[in-house]
Amino acid sequence: MKQYQDLIRYILDHGAKKLDRTGTGTLSTFGYQMRFNLKEEFPILTSKRVPFSLVKSELLWFLRGDTNIKYLLSHNNHIWDEWAFEKYIQSDQYQGPDLKNFGQRSLESEDFMKIYQVELNKFHQKILNDQQFANQFGDLGPIYGKQWRSWTDCEGQVIDQIQQVIDSIRKQPDSRRHIVTAWNPAEIAEAALPPCHCFFQFYVSQGRLSCQLYQRSADVFLGVPFNIASYALLTHLIAKETGLEPGEFVHVLGDAHLYLNHLQAAETLLKRSPRPLPKLRIDDFQSMDQLSLDQIQLENYQPYPTIKAPIAV
Repeated sequence: MKQYQDLIRYILDHGAKKLDRTGTGTLSTFGYQMRFNLKEEFPILTSKRVPFSLVKSELLWFLRGDTNIKYLLSHNNHIWDEWAFEKYIQSDQYQGPDLKNFGQRSLESEDFMKIYQVELNKFHQKILNDQQFANQFGDLGPIYGKQWRSWTDCEGQVIDQIQQVIDSIRKQPDSRRHIVTAWNPAEIAEAALPPCHCFFQFYVSQGRLSCQLYQRSADVFLGVPFNIASYALLTHLIAKETGLEPGEFVHVLGDAHLYLNHLQAAETLLKRSPRPLPKLRIDDFQSMDQLSLDQIQLENYQPYPTIKAPIAV
């Protein structure tokens, strides 16, 4: 997608070097907008493969209101593993090799990486086969699914923001209050990771549904391609749920950054010319809560190969 490549070029040309929470360092800019037409093609990156199966399972995980990685692991999705595993290896219950300060030690040797992977695989099996262990170490706290589907107010009442916004779109399509927020100041400290894509609004015009997302922190090389596809898919699902056609996805970035160890990968991506975008097919459904992964498919997705880059935890 040209919009995404333009974003990378903008950061490379205008970004400032900044320190960050992970200690990796970034090339960062502040304030950027991209717009994607959802009327025909589906906006998923073609200049490198984005694993759409992971996009689907993560989004359905959010929409289930789930915050435990057990659901993700059962669908071979490992994009949230590091945060749960970090909590486990820092706990008194972990009795394996010393893996603390993984971010600093991971570069020391291949042997360390092998040990880390062995322990991570053991962790996966415990999550999948021991419900008590999964409850303790698989849960990531009040992250997206919790805030979207069961925000707790000051009186202890539970608010289902997704259902509220669906009802609002149906009953008052011209409202300017079709809003969902994941940024809950009272619970951020309890979450494994504060929400990066934290606030989105829907807009209805001429029978079409559009969505605008504000993302406070944007890992442009690894995270943003997922975010684009995820919120484009969410817009399609909400549109289908409310009897509308998809319109636009507008993506607003706060701190848009390339990690310094992603710069070479970004340069590789820019050498590739974007290919034609695929089509999205969603089978008819009665409720999003009952959707299965095989009811959502991309047609004619033919991207370039994956470009690997390390995740900053």
